[in-house]
Amino acid sequence: MTDLDLDQDHGPAENHLDATDFDAFIVEELATRPRERLTLYGKTYVLPESLPIMFTLLMTRVQDSQDPDDVAKLLAILFGGDVLNTWAEHGMTDRQLGILLIFSAANVRRPGSVTLPRAAELYDEQEAGKAAGPNRATRRAKTGKKKRSGAPS
Repeated sequence: MTDLDLDQDHGPAENHLDATDFDAFIVEELATRPRERLTLYGKTYVLPESLPIMFTLLMTRVQDSQDPDDVAKLLAILFGGDVLNTWAEHGMTDRQLGILLIFSAANVRRPGSVTLPRAAELYDEQEAGKAAGPNRATRRAKTGKKKRSGAPS
């Protein structure tokens, strides 16, 4: 048997289109994959079973953005609808949003991998790492160094 024979044995029958149904495969696979649920302000949200490509694409485009519309678009991809305004109306703080994002990102990848208390710890650690270091004058005051004028003494 030649390579040509093998190729022909596994190909579609003559005049017959053998299309693989990716849509059916995805529906079947989705049914078997665990998904994290969370309740927020009385509504239950189900996280996607994996990070949507649109989320990843948009995240790379707006990663340095401070525009609330960009944040709203990202949240809509994960949670659906205009959740940012809904949550803001309920009094959500930036800390709470940060905790929710850490929780969601971890649990989209591996449902059950991070609890809300752990997400809060991770958020606090992340924020502590962002704290501005002391400025030069403060550092020098602590070490007793004197300001140099730039001219040799």
